[in-house]
Amino acid sequence: MKKTLIILVVLALVLASPLMAGGAGESAGGTLRFGTGGDQGTYYGFGNVLAQRISSETGTQVVAVVSAGSQDNIEMMDMGSYQLGFVQTDVMSYAYNGTNLFAELGAITDFSTVAALYLEQVQIVTLDPSIKTVADLEGKTVSIGSSGSGVYYNALDILAAYGLTESDITPTYQSFGDSVDALQDGKIDAAFVVAGAPTVAVSTLATTHDVRLVSIDDEHMNALLEASPYYTPYTIPASVYGTDDDCQTVAVGAVIIARNDVSEDAVYDVVSTIFNDREAIAQSHDKGNELDLAFATSITTVPYHPGAARYFAEQGIEVPSL
Repeated sequence: MKKTLIILVVLALVLASPLMAGGAGESAGGTLRFGTGGDQGTYYGFGNVLAQRISSETGTQVVAVVSAGSQDNIEMMDMGSYQLGFVQTDVMSYAYNGTNLFAELGAITDFSTVAALYLEQVQIVTLDPSIKTVADLEGKTVSIGSSGSGVYYNALDILAAYGLTESDITPTYQSFGDSVDALQDGKIDAAFVVAGAPTVAVSTLATTHDVRLVSIDDEHMNALLEASPYYTPYTIPASVYGTDDDCQTVAVGAVIIARNDVSEDAVYDVVSTIFNDREAIAQSHDKGNELDLAFATSITTVPYHPGAARYFAEQGIEVPSL
C-alpha cells in the first residue's frame, strides 16, 4: 500500500511539471508565465499591464508573476518555471557571459531578447538632508538591494566611482518596498532603488515625507562611465517626486527576454501587441510613453528571439537573431 502511494505521488508530481504540461516553452494550460519584480516596483506594475493587454488582444495568454527581479527571472526561466522575464541590460549580459552574479553558476544562454522597453534609473533615495552626495554615504546605513542582485552591483559600481566599497557603509540587503519602509521608520539612512522613475514605492513615500535623490556629479559620472560603459547618463526631473532639484544619475535598460523554446508565434504576439498598442498601453502605465522601436532593437549582447525578429523585420528593422 505504501509503495503504491509513493508511486502515485511521484506520478502526480511528474504530470504537474512544466515539461509534462506542454513543454518548458509554456506552462500548464499554455499560459506564458512572465517573471517581473517586487509588487511595488515598475517591473510588476508595467508587466501586469502588458500581460493583460497581450492576453486580451491575442490568442497568447500571459500572466505577470511577482519575483525577486532580474537574476531570479533568468534562473527561473532556465529551470522552465517562467517563459518570459524582465531583466536589466547589465544582468542579462552577466548571465549570457557567466560573469558577476553568474560567475559560480556559469553562463546561461537558453534565452533570447524580445525587446528593450525603457530605461530604469539608479535612484539613491534618502530622507536625510545631510546626505547631499554619494560620498556622504560613508559610515551610513544603506540598503543596496538583495545580495548578489542587479541593484547590488549597481550600488557597488557607483560607490567605487567615489572610492568607496561595501565595507565603507553599513549595508542592508532589502527589496524596494522593504527599503522604503526602513527609510520611513528611520532604520536606514539611504537606499539604492533601480527601477523606472516614478517608482511606486518611492512615490508613496514622497506623499508623506520630504524625499531627496542623491545626484552623481560630473567628475564621478565620467569615472563611472569609463569603468562601466553599460550605463547611460540620465536626469530625473524634480517634478517626478517633488524634489527640490533635478537628479543627475545613470540608467540601465529594462528588457523583456524569452526562453528560446517559446514558440515564434507566441513571442510575435507579445512584441506586436506591445508596439502596435503603444497608445492604449500608455493610458494604463506611464512607461508606455517610452516605448520606441529604435530603442527596442538596440540590444547587441544577446540575440533576438525569431518571433521578435519577425515583427521588427515587418517594421523595416533587422536585428541579430537565433
